[in-house]
Order: sequence, then C-alpha cells, then structure tokens
Amino acid sequence: MKKFYGSVIVAILCLLFVSSFALTVNAQTTGSWPMFHGNMSHTGYSNGSGPSSNQTLWVFKTNGEIWSSPAVADGIVYVASFDKNLYAINATTGTEIWSYPLGGITFSSPAVANDLVYIGSNNNNLYSLDASTGALVWKYTTGNAVQSNPTVSGGIVYFGSSDDKLYAVNAVSGLSVWNFTTGGNVISSVALSNGKVYFGSYDHKIYALDAATGAEKWNFTTGSVIQSSPVVADGNVYVGSFDNQTYALNAETGALIWKVPTGYDQCVQASPGYANGLVYTGGSFDNNVYAFDASTGATKWHFTTGGGIFTAPAIVGKAEYVGSLDNRTYALNARTGTLIWSYQTGGNVYSSPAVANGVLYFGSYDHNIYAVGQKPGNTAPSTSTVLSTVDYYLIAIVVLIVVIALAIMVLRKRR
Repeated sequence: MKKFYGSVIVAILCLLFVSSFALTVNAQTTGSWPMFHGNMSHTGYSNGSGPSSNQTLWVFKTNGEIWSSPAVADGIVYVASFDKNLYAINATTGTEIWSYPLGGITFSSPAVANDLVYIGSNNNNLYSLDASTGALVWKYTTGNAVQSNPTVSGGIVYFGSSDDKLYAVNAVSGLSVWNFTTGGNVISSVALSNGKVYFGSYDHKIYALDAATGAEKWNFTTGSVIQSSPVVADGNVYVGSFDNQTYALNAETGALIWKVPTGYDQCVQASPGYANGLVYTGGSFDNNVYAFDASTGATKWHFTTGGGIFTAPAIVGKAEYVGSLDNRTYALNARTGTLIWSYQTGGNVYSSPAVANGVLYFGSYDHNIYAVGQKPGNTAPSTSTVLSTVDYYLIAIVVLIVVIALAIMVLRKRR
C-alpha cells in the first residue's frame, strides 16, 4: 500500500513539474512593449529574445514620416505618423485595426495601460483613446506642443510640454493631479523609480520630483539643453545632454558619478539604455553607438554606423537594436558590439525600436512601419514551440493515469 501511495505522489510531482515547465514556456513566448523604451524606468531592456534574422514580416504604409516609436500590447502595434494619425495595427499580419486623427504632427510615442492608449500631439493635447476601438476617452490641453512620450504608473500619466511644464494627470478621468514648471521646454520623457519621476528640460537641468505630489527632490545642471530621456537603474540616473556629454547621477541625491563626452556638434539627443551593468547610448552626430561601464563610464565598445543616432536602443536578450540616420536599423551583440545584421529602409530612422514576441517593430522617414524577424517555418521549431501549454497538461494527465493504473495492478496482485 505504501508503494501505491508513493506512486501517486511521484505522479503528482510529475504533473506539477510538467505544468510548471508549460507555464515557463508560455511566459517565454509572450511579450509586450507598452511604452517608449519598454518600461517605466526607460531601461529599454527585456530578458526575452529578439529577432535573430532581418527578414521582413510585414510593412505598413502611412502618409507621412515616422518619428514616433511603437508600443506593442495585446497583439496590437500602436504608432503615430506625421500624417497626423495614430494607428493600431495587427502585430502579426500588419493590417490596420483603426486609426485616430490627432490634429497635429506627432513626435510623441504612445503608451498603453489598462486598455487605454495615451499619446501627445503638436496641437498641444495629450489624448486618451480606447485601445480596442480608437474611440476618444478624454484629451488634456497644455499651453504648447506635447512631444514628450507619456509614461503611465499608479493611475497617473506623466508627460512634458513645450510650455515648460511637466504634467501629472489622472489616467482614467484626465483631470490634473499636479504640474511642475521648469525654465524651458520639456521634450524629455519621464522615468519612474522608487516613488520619484526623473526628466530633463531645455533649461539645462535634470529634475527629480516626488511622483505623488510633484515636490522637487533635486536638480542637476548640465552644460546645455536636455532632450534625452533619463534611464534609472541600480540606484543611478543616466541621461544625455546637448553639451555632448552622457551623465551618471545618484538617483537619491543627484550627485555626479561620472560624465563622458561623445562625438561632436554639441548634441546628444539619443536616450540611453541599460542592461547588465552597461549603459548603451548613441553619440550625438559622430555616427557611433557606445556601451559604457555603468559604474565608471569607461567605454567598453563602440560601433560605427553611416549616420547620426537619434533612437533609444532596445536591449533584448544578448542583442542591442538601434536605428541610424543612414536609413538602417542595426542588431549588435550587446556584450561586444559586433554586427549581427542590419536592415535597410528608404529613409532616416528616428523611430526607436520596440521588441515583442521575438519581432522588431520600428518606423522610418520613408513613411513605413516595419515588422522584422524570423519567418515561421524557416528554421526547425524547437520542442518548446511545437508543444503548447495544453499539450503538456495532456501529457501530464496521461502519465498520471498510467502510474495510477500500474499501482492498482500491483496492489491487486498482492491481494
């Protein structure tokens, strides 16, 4: 009888193991990129897997240049065009689901949270739209163009305006929570961490505010305008400035840890990324992508493209993806900077890449939005992609039934 119970226990353990494995596989094959740079801290990092191939999956044509960076959520790609529309596109097929007229040219990138899409426009408004239908939920009017990418956290939307203010607005109602006035345009996007919001201004300063109240915690003055959006990681803030420097500051105090000059022409516009102790950034107009040691600022590697870098990098798994004004988007080894592949478009690439479910999405000045990755069927699928979660549960149930049946037979023979 003891052996019988032992067999049942073993079978149950097998079931739990296979179920756990199935859930793990499911987690590895899902993904989203719900806002600019992927997350609230703007690290641009995902531990998933990016495309190992530069094959074209689909191309979606708009009627204007693309500066906006895509957001991906629930199988839909959201991206704006200079044709003054926000598009919702099926992430698998590239077909349009809906579009919404924003009333102005749009530099802002959308953010998706709780079935709503948020995006700014040069007509001074931040919009909230139903993510499924594109219906207007509310809009919030500022005193100038909204080019900042909205960040959503804790029921609040944070975004900047060229009226020199940073705004915190209730994500559901669109009512003001607080606003903070700086000495210049706020094009930079907000990064959130540990109850604080971090952003830059054209007044040359990097600010840290209390996320709930808008109270200033500290500010740090650089040598020029800040358009780059900060990254918050491992207790530090990393950001670029038009003074040709990339800065690392203590996130609690604002104290300078290091600064590194890159390129030329007094202009670091690209927002940095962070992963595994490295800071990734484009170096103004010197055509280089850099990886710096996050602790010291020492250059680990650089890769030279054929044009300036305006895009924020996406670091997914072991690869970094970044666009260039040489009309290409590049996949680089994140540790060494060696080229994996590049993808040619018909225009400058200002649109920062988004990666979800192994597919790279980005826009170009050639009016197109691209989905790039491995085409199904081009490589032999692994076991993890052949079997679904349901398959694993069925196998586990069969194993359990067989073990119980064998145990019963053994028990009967003993009688």
